[in-house]
Amino acid sequence: MFDFGADDRQRRQGESIVPMINVVFLLLIFFLMSARLVPPAPFETAPPQADAAEPATGDMLHLSAAGDLAFGDLRGEAVFAALAARPEGAAPLVIRADAGVEAVALARIAARLTAEGRGPLRLVTVPR
Repeated sequence: MFDFGADDRQRRQGESIVPMINVVFLLLIFFLMSARLVPPAPFETAPPQADAAEPATGDMLHLSAAGDLAFGDLRGEAVFAALAARPEGAAPLVIRADAGVEAVALARIAARLTAEGRGPLRLVTVPR
């Protein structure tokens, strides 16, 4: 005689992996949506402390304790050429300076940026 249920029994022996694939894709989507992709800082800085600190948003100019400048992938004097190409009325330029940088060096850079019309400037600080 013919046993029409034999094919069903053979198919049910192996577990379907479709639910597992669904879970993996849902987890992947969750982590991609919740991840915050930020490029790493070009060098370590310890920002100065202040009584109140607001989150800094905008283009970030990094200033190391040794006085090295970085803006994106650019270093040194090339930073000023890139900053000159920023559109007028852009978000304020955020300076992330190390607490060990001399105030004279920071003031010199701020004066140059302001003279070139790159203001307003914001300094990143951390709360005390």
